[in-house]
Formats: sequence, C-alpha cells, structure tokens
Amino acid sequence: MPVWNWPLPSDPKEYICEVLGRPADPGFDPSAYSFVCPFLGLRCVKRSTSLDEPYPVCSIWKSGRRVCVCPKRFNQVDFLSDVVKHCWPGNLPANPKVAREVKMAGFGNVDFVVADIDEGGGIGQFLSVELQAIDITGTVSDAYSALREGRPLETKKSYGLNFDNVYKRYIMQLIRKGYFHHHWGTKIVAVMQDVLYEYVRSKAEFMRTRDVRDSNVNIIFMSYSYEDDPENPGGKRFALSEVEGTSHSNLQQAVLYKEAPDREKFCKQIGKALSR
Repeated sequence: MPVWNWPLPSDPKEYICEVLGRPADPGFDPSAYSFVCPFLGLRCVKRSTSLDEPYPVCSIWKSGRRVCVCPKRFNQVDFLSDVVKHCWPGNLPANPKVAREVKMAGFGNVDFVVADIDEGGGIGQFLSVELQAIDITGTVSDAYSALREGRPLETKKSYGLNFDNVYKRYIMQLIRKGYFHHHWGTKIVAVMQDVLYEYVRSKAEFMRTRDVRDSNVNIIFMSYSYEDDPENPGGKRFALSEVEGTSHSNLQQAVLYKEAPDREKFCKQIGKALSR
C-alpha cells in the first residue's frame, strides 16, 4: 500500500494576531459581539469577497512581526491629537477642527485636515493627514475561518504584504501633495505603522530630521508601534514611536535618482531578451 505524506496541521494563530481588536483565540466568535469594532464603536467595515459578513481581522503575523492590515486599528489612539501636539507649525491652534475626506480637482483627496478656525469661521493654519495601513497579497481568510471554528489548518499558508504597491502609489502621492503643501505654507502628515515606515526608509534613503517644525519640512512621517496593553492583558495597543520630517524635493530625489545599476549587467539582460 502507498504511504501518503499528509501535511501536518497548522495553527491559525501562526497567521492571525487580532480579531475584532482582541487577541486571536481559537473559537472566538465575533458575531457574538455583533461584529462591533472596539476602535470605531460601530459594526466592522472590513470585508472579504469570500464572506457575506464582516471580516474583522485587525492584524496578522509576518516574519515574526505584528502587522496592522486595517487602518481603523489606528483609532485606538488619538493620532490627530498627536499630529497637533508634535507636528503643528508655530503656536498651537486655538480652535482646531477636523474635516474628513477633503477632495479637490487637480489635488486628489486627503483623509483628514486639522484646521484652526477663527471666531468668524475663517480657516487659518492647517495640517493634512493621510492614514496608511498595508494590504495582504494572497489571503488569510481560511486561517480566520479555522480560528473561529477552533480547528487547525490542514496546510501551511503562503501570503505576503503588498509593500511595493503601497510604496509606488503612496510615496509618489506624498511627493506631489508635499509640493502643494509647500506652496500653501504648511505640511502633510503620513501616519503609519513602524513596519511600513521601516520599509519606506529602506527603499529611499532620504534626508530626515526630527525638527519637523522646520520651514523646509513639508512631509512628516509619524509612525506607531505595538506595545503591551496594561488595560487589556494579552492585548496590544499602538504607541507613537517616531516623528520625522523631510521635504518633497528631498524625497523625490531619493526615489527617482538612485545610483544607476551596472551597464554590463543590463547588456546581459538585453542579450537574454534577444535570445528568447
């Protein structure tokens, strides 16, 4: 008789960190909580094409790191207050108000604008804020289903994080919007997890300063990292980890004008293409 080499069962907790803001525990049923997100106070808005109900996976494991895959996870902290405290140019605003999803033709849109409003309703100084999480390449929905049902996975999972797509799309938008904010005499703040910011810095060695109130700074990176949550044993919370600034021109220089690759290696690639 043949010997079948079935794959060993795989623990879904190797892939899922948090479900509905809680540590990923086998058998946890988010429907028992009506899928209400603790960071929104509302029903989870995250969706999967394979489910007809919310898909409340907040963070996953990748290469030993907790990675946030839902931007609503940042609502655990008052990041807009952190923006005002750490990034506001000049004196702090007297009457800060938050506008959401501000759009304009020829500009695009930003997630938030914090503006100082005077007694007559006029807009004084303001800061724009973009919030960015990371997407998954592949899926962990079967690991989520197994976790919820309290059973192991039959096979190991293979998935990745879509760093390249975020980098290409998001960073070029930041450069363009940073240029506009430079002309408006203000700044744009990019809020993200430390994992994503580390990737951005590894791809583009741009000049950075912690003096983000410097008039030459028009793009500010504000990153958060996970730490133990003393109010939620076994849980994690976001904590501000770094606030660094640069200019749109410096970031553009670092992204577009890297050291040229070796010419001979490129010629070899030409030869390979010609021989196909």
